[in-house]
Amino acid sequence: MPEPLLARSALRAHVAPEIAAPAPGVVLRERTDLTLASVAAFKGREAELADAVRSAYGIELPTTPTRVAAGEVAFVWAGPGKWLATATGPVDFSTLPAAVADQSDGRSVLSVSGERARETLATLIAIDLHPRAFTSGDAALTHAASISVHLWQTDDAPTYEIAVFRSYAATLWRWLVHAGQSRGIDAKL
Repeated sequence: MPEPLLARSALRAHVAPEIAAPAPGVVLRERTDLTLASVAAFKGREAELADAVRSAYGIELPTTPTRVAAGEVAFVWAGPGKWLATATGPVDFSTLPAAVADQSDGRSVLSVSGERARETLATLIAIDLHPRAFTSGDAALTHAASISVHLWQTDDAPTYEIAVFRSYAATLWRWLVHAGQSRGIDAKL
């Protein structure tokens, strides 16, 4: 039986552990409670995978750039027939009829929230994050400055989560801290 996926921090040894503004407009955190897996449907078996996900997690796999969640598990669209599966706590996605690759050590997820989160992200991300164009549940594969990221909005506060390859996590963290300093950032690991 395969071992369950476990989350590990990519940042603790590389960035300042705390930057706090007195009245923060932006809150930056690393999501160390998430396990991650890339899920790709086998050719011709997309419906079988959709049925398995529906049965196991009560989730309809998204077919457009969105994120769907039920309880502790979420699936974020990553292209036709591909998803990034996330869960709080250990989960065994390997039982799905799909190609599943553990990403828990390969990617970091950063959470950016607060009344000035959208404005802060707009300095690094070249997509329209205005509520008329990007709302809760929306997702995008894009770039933050020159770093490839997988971005999704989890609520209307707004709160965004950004999955980034582990080797770029500290750089993205520093850029977000820099972009958020004039907006009052609270960044803690």
